[in-house]
Amino acid sequence: MNQRFTAIVGWFLSPLLTRAQDSLPTKKDSTRRLQEVVVAYQAGKNTPVTYYNMDMKVLGEKNTGQEPSFLLSETPAVTVYSDAGNQQGYSYYRIRGMDQTRINTTLDGMPLNEPEDQGAYFSNYPDILNSVSQLQLQRGVGMSKNGAASYAGSAQLSSPNLGDTAHTMLGIGYGSYNSFRVFGAWNSGIKNHKALYVRASQVYTDGYKYHAFNNAQSVFVSGGLFYDKSSWKINIMAGNQRNGMAWLPVTDSLIQKDRRTNADTRDEKDHFTQALVQLQNTWQTGARASLSSSIYYTYLKGGYDFDINNFSGLVPNGHLFNYGFRSHFTGFFSHYTLSGQHLKWTSGVHGNLYQRRHTGTDTREGELYRNTGYKNEISAFSKMEYYLHRFTFYADLQYRYAAFHYNGSVPLQPLHWQFLNPRAGVNLAVNEHTNIYYSLGRTGREPTRNDIFGGNDDLPADSTGKPLLYNHDPEYVTDHELGIRINRQRLQIQLNGYYMNFNNEIVLNGQLGPNGLLLTNNVKRSFRTGVELSASYRLNKAFSFTNNSSFNYSRIKEQSTTFSPVLTPALIINQEVAYQHRQLLLALSGRYQGHSYIDFANTATIKAYVLLNARIQYSLNRYMASLYLNNISGTKYYNNGSVDAAGTLKYFVQAPANVYLALKYSF
Repeated sequence: MNQRFTAIVGWFLSPLLTRAQDSLPTKKDSTRRLQEVVVAYQAGKNTPVTYYNMDMKVLGEKNTGQEPSFLLSETPAVTVYSDAGNQQGYSYYRIRGMDQTRINTTLDGMPLNEPEDQGAYFSNYPDILNSVSQLQLQRGVGMSKNGAASYAGSAQLSSPNLGDTAHTMLGIGYGSYNSFRVFGAWNSGIKNHKALYVRASQVYTDGYKYHAFNNAQSVFVSGGLFYDKSSWKINIMAGNQRNGMAWLPVTDSLIQKDRRTNADTRDEKDHFTQALVQLQNTWQTGARASLSSSIYYTYLKGGYDFDINNFSGLVPNGHLFNYGFRSHFTGFFSHYTLSGQHLKWTSGVHGNLYQRRHTGTDTREGELYRNTGYKNEISAFSKMEYYLHRFTFYADLQYRYAAFHYNGSVPLQPLHWQFLNPRAGVNLAVNEHTNIYYSLGRTGREPTRNDIFGGNDDLPADSTGKPLLYNHDPEYVTDHELGIRINRQRLQIQLNGYYMNFNNEIVLNGQLGPNGLLLTNNVKRSFRTGVELSASYRLNKAFSFTNNSSFNYSRIKEQSTTFSPVLTPALIINQEVAYQHRQLLLALSGRYQGHSYIDFANTATIKAYVLLNARIQYSLNRYMASLYLNNISGTKYYNNGSVDAAGTLKYFVQAPANVYLALKYSF
């Protein structure tokens, strides 16, 4: 690319040119069999970043096939809303008030974010959490990742653990709004160096809103070969879904008449199919050195219907516009890890090629436009953990290059971005139970295609024929994290504070673009700061308490005006009390979410609300039955909204009291 890039990559890859046993002191150790591909992007006990490891046992008990966003919202600083109003179909989550396009999402290190719009949409892989063995959320810039910038945070998913004992699980569930899930999963365990995992699911709901159905299927296949010094693993995941569209907010006047009103018409539907395949290899090159590599490919095809008359406030006449998409996403990554008594050093590279074809078709006039976006990326990182007595010193440096090319009716010169993302921190192990850490990191992020095109799917031109670009400048954040972690037998506490200072931040402005997508603005100066708490306490064998809460103080400064960013509540409290007696589990959870704004003027708000949920679970031999009572207080609330050009308030209504019953059988 240029001499600077070559020099930086050369420095990053320098440890790859040195044998581990010659570089670092090692201990004699018997050769161990690698049962899973090593992922170098997750934080460990002494890593000085803010992270949350999901309890996978509890997650499995709570998982009914709902969108993962709702389960993630039980962790600190996370908000969620869904289009259809209940917990299936399209849903979206935010960390510290920042949306999914700013959250890096990976599966075994493979990027799940679509490069053009930078979002990761779990709905295309329904029931995905049924095949996830680990899930770590990092808040803030965290550690270097593959793919989209880890800006607000990251969600790192791990594929099924093929080393688990052989087992089969069957499940079925049914609940309000004709919602159901049926699935089957089988894991062979490792036999003769080989293992296989297969899972298939069917998920359906009518949706809380009228004609907001979600009909989705998915499969996940994982296989592996495991030897003394090397392992191979392949993941294949595919999803198919059809939806009745419900992605337009509803005016307050219509909500007062009927809360189940859908602002989209019955004819507006979508259909998406997405599949991925990933081949992974790990080779233990020495007693304390390993090389992990992966290649991957993702295919997507689908589109959605859009009633322009309905969106414009005119009487719908069945005349639809279809936005169609087809994409190919190919990439690779590799990292080399050296470990010694006092040092762990990992360096790696990542690159990918992406193209997505966009078409706009009118039901009467046929295809009106066709264009293709090309987004390519290459990055390299090197990070080190140095252990000195009770201290762990951490340093992480990433170089990332991204380029966007466009082929359409309006010519556009290629856009290029380069980022040098440094991170550093220190962790002090006060004793075997307590750690205190501080980290400082800076990262940059390029705008999405939607940001650049101002919500247009086909690039418009100005009066002179030149491309009309709304924003192509990157945004930057400097993130300070200070925290303490306490881990005792009956008490676990994670308490942290953060200060994120932004330059040219891209934020929602509360308006919708010409195709219904949310629009953004750049703000020169802004910051987000707050305190986050995750605590659990087991009183005795029967009672346990869990709290995940956050306080956020965020401001945008524009000239002489200071205001709060959109969809960023100041206070969120999640509290759960659980009672366990033999095979019976009773759990009551509550959530308080403070008010937030949906416009830059800070005049339109989403009111604060309180939710109460309950879970009753009974296990008998190989069976487990669970009853979920959601929003048992019947709270009438919204989680998102917008203000149109005329100043009309519109909201996304969420479901009142609803129930779900699930049964699982394992053998």
